[in-house]
Amino acid sequence: MNHDDEVCLCFHVSLRKIQGFLTRENPPVASLISECLGAGTGCQWCVPFLRHLHQCHVEGKAVDLKVSPEEYMKARLGFHKTKSRDPKVVDEAMGSAPTDQTPPSA
Repeated sequence: MNHDDEVCLCFHVSLRKIQGFLTRENPPVASLISECLGAGTGCQWCVPFLRHLHQCHVEGKAVDLKVSPEEYMKARLGFHKTKSRDPKVVDEAMGSAPTDQTPPSA
């Protein structure tokens, strides 16, 4: 995701704004990111992503989401229809291995 891409689409809060807020305010808990222009208080889609960004900040890692803005927005539309997040998009954004893998059968 690029710095000017929106993480919170309801309130148009960009990754750059969240990065700046984390650096400036150093919030002790992720929920305080809501003080950054209301991020995470609308449809709730971005909440796990905000938690991830906060965790990166706490760990001293790059505060970033590893997903294209197009895929992120498309997944949000799906979330509004199903009220369920696509685990592949969540895993990709957070740079994690997919969680829906089934172990090989014996």
